[in-house]
Amino acid sequence: MKSPEEQLAQKELNFAIVDEVDSILIDEARTPLIISGPTERVTDHYYEVNTIVKDLVPHTHYTLDEKNKTAQLNDDGINAIEKAMGIDNIFDIKYVDMLHHFNNSIKAHALYNKDVDYVVKDGEVIIVDEFTGRMQPGRRYADGMHQALEAKEGVNIESENQTLASITFQNFFRMYDKLSGMTGTAMTEAQEFQSIYNLEVAVIPTNMIMVRKDNPDVIYRTVKEKFDAIVDEIEDMNKIGRPVLVGTSSIEKTEIISSVLNKRKIKHEVLNAKNHEREADIIKDAGQKGAITIATNMAGRGTDIKLGEGIADLGGLHILGTDRHESRRIDNQLRGRAGRQGDPGSSRFYVSLEDDLMRIFGSEKISSIMEKLGMKEGESIQHPIISKSIEGAQKKVEGFHFEIRKHLLDYDNVMNQQRNVVYSLRKDVIAGDANEQIIQETIDGVIDNMVEVFINATEKPDFAEFENEIEQIFDIEFKFNEDRKELQNDLKTLNELVNKKLEEKRDQFGGYFAEVVRFLYINILDTKWKENLHQMDYLRDSVGLRGYGQKDPLNEYKREAYNLFLEMLNKVNSDVVKFLFHVQVQEESDVEQASKREKVQTTEEHKDIFGDDQQQEAKKKPVTRNMPKVGRNDPCPCGSGKKFKKCHGVQEEASATEEEIEV
Repeated sequence: MKSPEEQLAQKELNFAIVDEVDSILIDEARTPLIISGPTERVTDHYYEVNTIVKDLVPHTHYTLDEKNKTAQLNDDGINAIEKAMGIDNIFDIKYVDMLHHFNNSIKAHALYNKDVDYVVKDGEVIIVDEFTGRMQPGRRYADGMHQALEAKEGVNIESENQTLASITFQNFFRMYDKLSGMTGTAMTEAQEFQSIYNLEVAVIPTNMIMVRKDNPDVIYRTVKEKFDAIVDEIEDMNKIGRPVLVGTSSIEKTEIISSVLNKRKIKHEVLNAKNHEREADIIKDAGQKGAITIATNMAGRGTDIKLGEGIADLGGLHILGTDRHESRRIDNQLRGRAGRQGDPGSSRFYVSLEDDLMRIFGSEKISSIMEKLGMKEGESIQHPIISKSIEGAQKKVEGFHFEIRKHLLDYDNVMNQQRNVVYSLRKDVIAGDANEQIIQETIDGVIDNMVEVFINATEKPDFAEFENEIEQIFDIEFKFNEDRKELQNDLKTLNELVNKKLEEKRDQFGGYFAEVVRFLYINILDTKWKENLHQMDYLRDSVGLRGYGQKDPLNEYKREAYNLFLEMLNKVNSDVVKFLFHVQVQEESDVEQASKREKVQTTEEHKDIFGDDQQQEAKKKPVTRNMPKVGRNDPCPCGSGKKFKKCHGVQEEASATEEEIEV
């Protein structure tokens, strides 16, 4: 995205070795990489929208789809918003932006949870990585979502961002000639690695034989029953001195368990995004006798937790999962904290029917089994069949997320073709080696496009309009012959005049011609590309509705994206030529005269504020004293008997103040 070639940071993409490759190429790949910059849009309306949305009621004014993390206004919600805003129709085209803000605000209130999806720290809304539990300062939700969360939490709203560049993880990493990586939990995603990245997964045996005992899941009816059982097991382990690592899926759950342990006066450590600075200190003691560590998924990933003396005889580190994650790999990473390098250890996961995974994706079979057994409060089921059912629910989620990533990639593949064209052209222009050829091809392309539009427009072309367009773009007065048979000769003459004008510009700019071409091309290309990205976002949102008309949204997207891209390239070429042929070189004397005229005009306009030129010159002179320097509270040397600050000091202070203002 830089202009001088020496500032380009991205070199040849020869090979990459990716650590935690499943986290990067699979988990992170659901959202594209985006470089954005601030816009000048006002942000006050976010507070206004938030005030209205706070009074809306879920399932009464809008419906929620937690699976897809979307919200939809219903008739009651629409009526409530229109009444609050004092308007007739929120779906009117002039309110399209406002409707978008309302949808974001509803999602912020109903689907994004504090201390789960984000934290508020030092007056900022900071995203929490759903896979690692770590804070991600500097990263922001796109498309106004972050601003909606800032309004919800009542913190300062930062300006909206516009997309400057975008690419998916898949298309970025596929640009490398050789790609590889490593992780302890890739086998469950082997199919996706093969189909998307053409990567084979090879399993390397553990250094020492694995002796960890992985117990079947324990399932309860309610979250409360589950948490009570979890704390009971922590307490039992603590009594025999066995260390426990408790894994949670959110900051909120770490704090719930921590508060229960505090009530029971059980000493423990909490590790989450709020105190991640202490991660190393907490993890190094997590295997010591009596240690209880409650942590989100961030806990010591990729490290060996060293067991204290005598802990191996007690059974090693015990892993306690407070719920099943949407991905089996995340659970496997938590289990992998124990049983390292042949150490003993054990693991157990607790699940309730009220957990998000079970509620949204879980099989109703488990619920019916529990009902038939007539289970009472506090009772649980523990059986391998239950663990398999839960694993089945996780497979459903993984398949769902794979479809999201594949869908994202299908659309980005269209963008990727455009991206390759734009950045290849950009690199060629920056290098400057072929700029003479590029500008000639650009001019020829503009003329060809103008002729094509002109000829195909009507049966009887408007020569006057064509001549006017030529003058606007090439700064050339040209007249066509009325006889259509002479059109080829006219176009040949036009080409000769344009090339002559180009030579004049080349002579006018001298050695700076290539630099001017580079400057114009890069600035115009970047501006048009940003506009194209913005249009592509809107296009992608709109084509989804065409499925109702029995049209394939992806094919519609491809077709219209192609047309938008051709239109963008034509605008780039036209604007580059127009600016090049109209720009003038100013002599230094002209610049000086223009500067003087501007100065005189400014002086006249602001004479009442700054005074005339004589006053200005007087102010620029240094302050001089007619008497020795005297302290402000000393007697004035003039003999008046007054303090200096009350006598001649008043005059000196006034002069000094004037000097400060001038400075």
